[in-house]
Amino acid sequence: MSKPRRPRRPIDGILLLDKPIGVTSNQILQWVKHRYQADKAGHTGSLDPLATGVLPICLGEATKYSHYLLDADKTYVTRLKLGEKTNTSDAEGEVIARAAVPNISADELEHVLAQFRGDIMQVPSMFSALKRDGRPLYELARAGIEVERAARPVTIYELSCVSIDLPFVELKVSCSKGTYVRNLVEDIGDVIGCGAHVVALRRTQAGPFNLSQSFTREHVAEAEPLGFPALDEMLLPSWAGLADWPRVELSETSAYYLRHGNPVQASGLPRDGQSVLIFELQDDGQPALFLGIGSQNDDGLLAPKRLVRVADSSLN
Repeated sequence: MSKPRRPRRPIDGILLLDKPIGVTSNQILQWVKHRYQADKAGHTGSLDPLATGVLPICLGEATKYSHYLLDADKTYVTRLKLGEKTNTSDAEGEVIARAAVPNISADELEHVLAQFRGDIMQVPSMFSALKRDGRPLYELARAGIEVERAARPVTIYELSCVSIDLPFVELKVSCSKGTYVRNLVEDIGDVIGCGAHVVALRRTQAGPFNLSQSFTREHVAEAEPLGFPALDEMLLPSWAGLADWPRVELSETSAYYLRHGNPVQASGLPRDGQSVLIFELQDDGQPALFLGIGSQNDDGLLAPKRLVRVADSSLN
């Protein structure tokens, strides 16, 4: 007989997980989904098995807004080793070239780093998760197949040296979506003239979220025997990744019509068509209910764009 399927529940929210080393983002996602018995789950930007740090995991209705976090800026601290290039640009690959490491000073390193700040073009690694004809590039690479990859524009907002302990260098990188730190490190090594690869990578910030807000896998495991209330206390509301957006509060009547797809009158709408968070006000001082997101239409009314299935009780 087949094993009975574990029951699922419609839990909504965002778990900020400090991803451990040695597992894929999908493996830890499935582990969290199982603990919460969630109907639906998704993460917002893969971290390699070598990498650790902030991994927002969206459960239930929060998955409707996960792509906004995918588009968010990220911050990393990376440790690189000079003098060796690998076929994956990180420590999981095979060394393909070695060179003597120059006794580079902090000032000399700063001259190199300055060349990579701002808007740059970057060719994605063959060991990235980007897909070609439905297959991730890393699958093709492991099969010995290399394909052409077009350079893509990315922005490096901050690139600074944390420490130098040759042949190791630690850098802080704040960057736009789609930036591959391993490629950046390899390019820096090429400019220095000895090659380099990533030996450690930690994501310290993803959009509005940082490590101080994150839970470890051990925290989740400790809460599990206490039941769902303990697990659910770890969750942020579905809209937490969009907390800096303008918000609009509606009466019960207006909220009713909006839920049925009708544009409604609302005050405080941005005139530039920017999306807003929509809440329904409650009586007796109860927390407002999150309804979804919307924007001003051509008639000046608030039109729904992506509503939640069931309104979430959310803190003001």
